Amino acid sequence: MRRERQGRFCAVPGCPVWQISLRTSAEGEETIAALLETLLGEPSSVYVDAQTQRVLVSIYCPQLPCPESEIRVRLRASLRRLRKRGLKPAAGRVAIRKIRPQEWVESWKKHFKPLEFGHALLVKPSWSRCKPRAGQAVMVVDPGLSFGTGQHPTTAFCLEQLVACRGTGRARSFLDIGTGSGILAIAAAKLGYRPIQAFDLDPTAVRVARANALQNRAEKQVRILQQDLTRLPLRSAAKFDVICANLACDLLIDQARRILNRLEPRGRLVSAGILKTQFGQVQSTYTAAGLKLIATRTEKEWQSGAFAFQE
Repeated sequence: MRRERQGRFCAVPGCPVWQISLRTSAEGEETIAALLETLLGEPSSVYVDAQTQRVLVSIYCPQLPCPESEIRVRLRASLRRLRKRGLKPAAGRVAIRKIRPQEWVESWKKHFKPLEFGHALLVKPSWSRCKPRAGQAVMVVDPGLSFGTGQHPTTAFCLEQLVACRGTGRARSFLDIGTGSGILAIAAAKLGYRPIQAFDLDPTAVRVARANALQNRAEKQVRILQQDLTRLPLRSAAKFDVICANLACDLLIDQARRILNRLEPRGRLVSAGILKTQFGQVQSTYTAAGLKLIATRTEKEWQSGAFAFQE
C-alpha cells in the first residue's frame, strides 16, 4: 500500500533515532521510497499533507548505516541518475537529523485529526477527545505501520462510499483488497456490513489490521488474511456487494478479472490510490468490462472512482 505509510522500525524508549528524509511529488513517491529503502536497508515512512499534498518520505533508524556525509553523497548521486532518465522525483534537499522518540510520536499528533463522514462515522486517533454525535459509529485508528488513517483523499473517498452504500434492509457484504491498516474493513463493521473479508500481501499490514480490529472490538466481524491478489483463483464462489480496491494503477488494470469475479451483479467497486494521469486507463479497463463510472473525485494529483455494472 501507499501513502500515510509508516515503517516497521520501533523506537527504544529514551533513545534518540535518526530520520533521513526527502520531499517529493506524488508521482515520485514510490521511486523515492524504493531508493531510500534500497540504500539504507530500512522500510520507508510516507507522510502526505492532506491540504498541500506535499509528500515527505523518511527512513527511521537507531544508528546511521554509514557517515552522514556518505549518505548525502549516495542519495544525491542516485537522484542525479534518476533525473538523467527523465524522472523528477525530488524537489528538496536531503534532510538528516537526530530526534527524540517522544518528538517523533508527538509529530504525528499534529497531523492526524478526527474526521467525520456524514453523521454516520467518526474516525479519530486514540489521543483525541472528540465525542461522537448521537448514533454516530466511532472508529479509533492511530498512525502506525501500515497505510490508512483516513487523512489521505483516496482513503477518505472509500470511507465516504462505504457510508453511502450502506444497506437499509439486509446487511451488505464487503471485501477490502489491500487492507493496509484495516481501516475500511473495520469501518464497514461499524456501519453494519456483514460478512466482511479483508486481505493484504504485507504480513506487517495484516498484523496491524488485526490489532486495529481488536482495538475497535471488530475482530469477530472482520476476517483478515495475508493473501496475494495475483495468486487468488481467477473465479470465486463468494461474491460481495461492495469491494474496495485501494491499489496502484497497474494492479487495478492487470487484476481486473479477478476483482470483478468477486463482485455481485448489482454491486459497487470503489477504486482509489490512482494518480489522475492514470485514472483514464483504469476507467477504460472497467468500462470495457461492462461497468459504468457512477462517482468520482479528483484532489490534487489523485483521482478515485466508484463503478457499477451497467443495467
